[in-house]
Amino acid sequence: MKTIAAAALICLIIALVLPLSLAPGAWDGAEPEEDAPAAGADADTEFTVLSGGEAERVNMADYLPGVVAAEMPALFEPDALKAQAVAARSFILSRTLTVNANHPEADVCDDPDCCKAHNTEEELREKWGGDYDEYWQKMLSAVRETDGQYLEYGGEPIFAAFHSSSAGMTEDSGEVWNALPYLVSVPSPEDEEDVPDYVTTVTYTEGEFASRLREGYPYLSLGQDPAGWVEEVTIDESGRVSSVTIAGQEVPGTEMRSLFELRSTAFELEYASGSFTFTVTGYGHGVGMSQYGANVLAGLGTPYTDILAHYYPGTELVEG
Repeated sequence: MKTIAAAALICLIIALVLPLSLAPGAWDGAEPEEDAPAAGADADTEFTVLSGGEAERVNMADYLPGVVAAEMPALFEPDALKAQAVAARSFILSRTLTVNANHPEADVCDDPDCCKAHNTEEELREKWGGDYDEYWQKMLSAVRETDGQYLEYGGEPIFAAFHSSSAGMTEDSGEVWNALPYLVSVPSPEDEEDVPDYVTTVTYTEGEFASRLREGYPYLSLGQDPAGWVEEVTIDESGRVSSVTIAGQEVPGTEMRSLFELRSTAFELEYASGSFTFTVTGYGHGVGMSQYGANVLAGLGTPYTDILAHYYPGTELVEG
């Protein structure tokens, strides 16, 4: 009888405990999957992206990790990646408020010269190889740990421009596009020890120099002496070239960068021995957050919130 009673008691305990162990949310001994479908503000935020000539409706949670992966090196510090995620999210949200003449059928595109680059899983597997799983988790973490966060100014998401590296100072947006109060020149800490190809040189013969100039200024009249072609170089407050006066024609620094395929407008121009040589520092238009600068700051222990406040002064970090 005692044996039967004991067996009955055990069965009763199992009957009470087993349903609890199978209840929704009960721990099953396994950690949640990192790449499980995301939930939160990003998952609820949808927009239209143009890729390969096709417009597609996507959500922020699915799309943004591929943007961060395309725009910033995977080896960067976690807080630099988080700053990149917030900046890219802010940019995308700002684009949803306007119609882009380049692609009116979509809010954004994956052309980095127009909007923001984006990598697919296939592209990332090819780029990262055996490191794919590790690096992809870094992208997911940067996005999910900043879920829904964006920068706001005047009640709207900001045009959060960013670039690769600066030459000591970022550029004022008014020198490149329209002036915006949160895209002003601020110090940036990266140098040649932090950035590959931080300083580069490009050399053109006299004929090549003249030919490239005439692509933009076909009626420019150059004198007989090439040493006198460049009359004046004007530097703006960030240390970049604002304009170059050549044979009486003022050429904007941004136009010089385009015509001569320079990495930035932070350059010096010299003529010697029949050649023109550009010595260029940094990479990109220089406006907004410097990605390498952000990585240096993150490496010093600066949280992503402070990095964003530094490069986008006067903005407010909003929880989506």
